[in-house]
Amino acid sequence: MGILYLAFQGQDLMKIWLEIKAANLYYVAVSSLSAWLAYVLRALRWQMLYRSIHYEVNFSTAYHAVMIGYLANLALPRFGEIVRCSAIHKKTKVPLFASLGTVITERLFDVLVLLLAGLALFILQYDLVSNFLQNIIYQHIEEKFKQINYRWLLILGALLISIIGISIYIVRRKVGKKFLRIFVSLKQGFGSYSKMKRKRTFLLYTIGIWSLYLLSMYFCFSALAVTSNLQVDAAFTALIFSGFAMAAPVQGGIGVFHWMVGQSLVLYSISFKDGLAYATIIHSSQVLIILILGGLSLFKIITSSKKKFETQY
Repeated sequence: MGILYLAFQGQDLMKIWLEIKAANLYYVAVSSLSAWLAYVLRALRWQMLYRSIHYEVNFSTAYHAVMIGYLANLALPRFGEIVRCSAIHKKTKVPLFASLGTVITERLFDVLVLLLAGLALFILQYDLVSNFLQNIIYQHIEEKFKQINYRWLLILGALLISIIGISIYIVRRKVGKKFLRIFVSLKQGFGSYSKMKRKRTFLLYTIGIWSLYLLSMYFCFSALAVTSNLQVDAAFTALIFSGFAMAAPVQGGIGVFHWMVGQSLVLYSISFKDGLAYATIIHSSQVLIILILGGLSLFKIITSSKKKFETQY
């Protein structure tokens, strides 16, 4: 929440709120639908990884697990990846670390798409992006580095390395053979793409996911009068900025998403205030979907697991 405060610091919150209230809900709904369809494709893509390592996970289970994962990410950053693997394990008994290997595999593809798209953005819109990197990011980082006490930074780094080393030693000593089984399960998940027969379909799903995210950004422009004239190129830029924002270790990208998307629209002559209003609308609408549909998915998984338990006993 502190980052959210920093993103909105110095802004006229009443004016931003009035803009949000005036938003066209039809376009907000279309934008939200596009984002939800991306979640559906993500479940289908994940299902393919399971099949390649000979685990049968039906679409319903994969979809509910994906939505639960997004819901968990609102509580703790990256916690959702573990939660959705746990949901799959409870429903299908797929080894937890095999699931985690598939999740890391699909995330690597998403990172690759984001990096390639970022490179394309940098090449095609060099003047805009270089100006942002120089005047906003570089100067901000430079100011922060001037404030750093390097002695305490070195002490903190050494302490962190020591904790990690001791933790690895304790885990390997106490877990023993179980540690080896974990490694084997992870390796199985990592190899899911290489064993896949329909790689082209997997890549098409990946392109579809990011295309739907792009459409979500674009449709939401029409929700506000001030952004309604922006074109796909602005949506593409906002998507790349939001992608890097969501990679930050912050619950649901809250604050970082708003700041990055707001700054991306500044490059297209939209005021930062208006950019924040747009970012708030699209982020809030997607969070609302996750809260509602993620909550329903959680209820579905819990009740089905309870029925299964009652049937067994």
